[in-house]
Amino acid sequence: MTNCLSPPKPVHLSTSHFSSKPSKPRTNFSLDKRLLHLCSKGKLNEAIFIVQNKPISVKPKTYTDLLNSCIDSGSLELGRKLHSCINLSNKKNVILETKLVSMYAKCGSLLDARKVFDEMRKRSLITWTAMIGAYVREESWAKAIHLFYLMMHEGVTPDSFLLRRIVQACANAGDFKTGELLHSIAERKGFFDPKIDTQLADSLLSMYAKWGNLLDARKLFDEMRKRSLITWTAMIGAYVREERWVNAIHLFYLMMHEGVIPDSFLLPRIVQACGNTGDFKTGELLHSIAEKKGFFDPKVDTHIANSLLSMYMKCGQLDLAKKFFSKMAYKNLVSWNSFISGLLQCGEKEEAIRVFDLMRSEGLEPDVFTWNILTTNYSEFENSNSKFAINMIKQMEEQGIIPDVFTYTIFISGFVHNNKCKDALQLFDEMLSSKIEPNGMTIASIISACASLKSLKEGKILHCYAIKRSIANTVLVSNSLIDMYSKCENFEDARKLFDKMHERDLFSWNSIIAGYAQAGYFSKAFDLFTQMEKLGFRRDAVTWNVLISACFKSGDLDQAMDLFNKMERNGTLLNTASWNTLIAGMSRNGYFDEALSIFRKMQRQKFPLRPNFVSILSIRPGLGHLVCSSKVREIHGFVTRINILNDNTRVMNALIDTYAKSDQLDYALSLFRALKSKTLISWNSIIASCVLHGRAGTALDLFHQMKLEGIRPNNTTIFSVINAYGIKGLVREAEELFHTMSEQYGLNPNSNHFAGMINLYGRAGRLKDAFDLLDKMANEPDDLVMSALLKAARMNGDLQFLKLMAEKFELESWSPQTGILQYNTYALKDKDKVDMKYHGCCYVEVKNKVHYFANGEVKNDLVTKVSELTEIGVDNGLELRGVNSLLDYFEEKEKIGMVHSEKQAIAFGIFNSSGYKCIRIIKNGRMCSHCHTFAKSVSNLHKRVIVVKDSDCLHRFDNGECSCRDYW
Repeated sequence: MTNCLSPPKPVHLSTSHFSSKPSKPRTNFSLDKRLLHLCSKGKLNEAIFIVQNKPISVKPKTYTDLLNSCIDSGSLELGRKLHSCINLSNKKNVILETKLVSMYAKCGSLLDARKVFDEMRKRSLITWTAMIGAYVREESWAKAIHLFYLMMHEGVTPDSFLLRRIVQACANAGDFKTGELLHSIAERKGFFDPKIDTQLADSLLSMYAKWGNLLDARKLFDEMRKRSLITWTAMIGAYVREERWVNAIHLFYLMMHEGVIPDSFLLPRIVQACGNTGDFKTGELLHSIAEKKGFFDPKVDTHIANSLLSMYMKCGQLDLAKKFFSKMAYKNLVSWNSFISGLLQCGEKEEAIRVFDLMRSEGLEPDVFTWNILTTNYSEFENSNSKFAINMIKQMEEQGIIPDVFTYTIFISGFVHNNKCKDALQLFDEMLSSKIEPNGMTIASIISACASLKSLKEGKILHCYAIKRSIANTVLVSNSLIDMYSKCENFEDARKLFDKMHERDLFSWNSIIAGYAQAGYFSKAFDLFTQMEKLGFRRDAVTWNVLISACFKSGDLDQAMDLFNKMERNGTLLNTASWNTLIAGMSRNGYFDEALSIFRKMQRQKFPLRPNFVSILSIRPGLGHLVCSSKVREIHGFVTRINILNDNTRVMNALIDTYAKSDQLDYALSLFRALKSKTLISWNSIIASCVLHGRAGTALDLFHQMKLEGIRPNNTTIFSVINAYGIKGLVREAEELFHTMSEQYGLNPNSNHFAGMINLYGRAGRLKDAFDLLDKMANEPDDLVMSALLKAARMNGDLQFLKLMAEKFELESWSPQTGILQYNTYALKDKDKVDMKYHGCCYVEVKNKVHYFANGEVKNDLVTKVSELTEIGVDNGLELRGVNSLLDYFEEKEKIGMVHSEKQAIAFGIFNSSGYKCIRIIKNGRMCSHCHTFAKSVSNLHKRVIVVKDSDCLHRFDNGECSCRDYW
């Protein structure tokens, strides 16, 4: 018992025991500390080598730190070694496995990350966040969204941090359904509370904006209690992407009102909106903000300076743009390109070339984009052609710039747009020879060239080429092919292509409908128009305009107006083209007053439904006659108010021609002299106008001036000049021009030139030369030439020649105009056998009102006044019977109590208008010698200018002389 109760013997431990076997906790602490110390010194490789020898001895926390070091260094190989050690240590937990997923993902091995993820028995929210975040970083949007659904299936709900990443994936993948689900989750969880997360709302806003869903984006924007700069940037950026420029600018002012200032990222987008709306005032405000914030420092951002430069150009502030460009501290290639492009768009061609040369002199060589800018603009110039394009491309190659498919495509599409389709085809051949593969846009453009030329053979070859390139079934190329086949009136192939299209857009429908409509197949066009609505395709203004135009073409004006009125009722907004179609249709059908009425109504519409240059060109045909002088001035006043004269040569040319035809040549000449850029059409119009008014000297002066300015004449120019020589009696000069035109200008004489020469010989009394000229014609003389011959014989009183003409040529083969002359010829042989019904009439404008006088409508008071005027004329030496009296048989048939309709019109004008007013008359037939002599007498005795436009020419009677020189 004593032994049992006695105290235990003390145990004596030697010091050697402590030194050889230290305690376990102290050993672990030293190893972990040492490993972390090696990591901090950048010796991760050495640390992992130690771990490989003692994997069991390392704590899980240390493994986590080591994995972080692998992530920081991006070392996938060391990470894998560490993963092996973790497996050997048997110390896996959720935190460590999540870190492994993150390490593999961030080191670029998504497969390894997903493998670890899939092998995990338990996953936390952080694990899901790591894996989904990895897919988002790698832009694997679909996989990220798929994992989100797996996560929800396992009962794990994302937090606001993870939601932002999944929202980003939905935005880029276009997954609307999942995006709306995420929005609802965010609302239920209260993640829109600014105290929790303000960034999630920004992400959702960006998602809606990226989809173009501006309604939901703006709704969310307006509901946000707190809006950061990121929020404003997302919303304004969305408006800019969708080209809602006005909304973007309005939001900018709201943003400033809330005290938020745009940064260097947002500011260029607002500047872009200002440029596209012409909002120069806001643009200047943004300029001042950029200066105050120091955004012009090239170290900060050159993009802002470039966007401001572009804005000044688009707002038409060319002087300010030049000043701003010269003051830019740093100009990169984008700056130079933007400035050159703006100059070219403003028509400053020479200045653009000077800046281009200056850029190169400063050591900055143009890139392919610079050359493409020049290409885009030069392809629209009148003197640009395929040779010019090829030469420009060679210049690029000499500078070490390789022309790409865009260079060729820009030139080709530019040529097609400017009706230089043959040049487009030649350049396309050159492109293929240069081994440059055309893209879909190139093929579509060149097919459009074939459509314009109605070249079905080349179009079919291109169709085969598109099939070989596997691009024939694309919507862009298919639409061009349908348009080509339709314009070539190959509707079988056009319809076959249309029916086989898997995907059709609005242009597909419009092309096939327009093809049928323009060819006169109105019922087929209307059937497709109806079918389009049944299949759910919303018809746009183009669709309606095509049908309206077809109705006018078929003469069904009531149906055209009915369709026009139905447009807006069907929810289709009328556009400017709709009104222009209506105006052009009325003008083409001769309803000029209705066309002008529609034009005036159009002026009362709100912007942008105001008349444009097309409206002016559409209404012009109805104004080009004598009784519309006041209306021409009305149109001129309008185009001056809307400021399109200086920018549109076509409108100026149209006004020049219209003023001249309405007997206002001085106005036409003034407009021509004010025209900055005179085209060949401008010169031809003014020269022909001067000839029409008998001002041959002015016409010849203009011709010489035109040649001095380097403008090459065409057939129309030569025809007008020959007529001018004829009026002046310059036979030798005309003969020299006629015989050398082929050598000098590369132009072969056509029937117009022969007719002009015959008129010239007729005026000179050289009928034999006129008749001999027929032998030099390559083809049989047409009615224009025959008319000139008959007129020459008629005006020279050569009855024998007229009888010869009557026997040699058959009456039925000529136009009504020539027929009238030939009836007079037959009348010389046997008047009793001639019976041609001719209803003569004329119009006169007095006090801005048009009065009508027709054959058979006798007005006794006017007959009396005509008699008075005739008696006064006879008393003053008037001789009503001249050399041509026997040759006026046909005109003599037009009698109203022995008084012709134009005599009544002249008398009405004399006695019902102010003494200084010009009397303007339009006659539907040739003016006879009696009336011609009568008009000369009245103009001389009453000192009035009388202008008569008959079927042959324009007569301007002044002081007893006529502008036709008594030859008509």
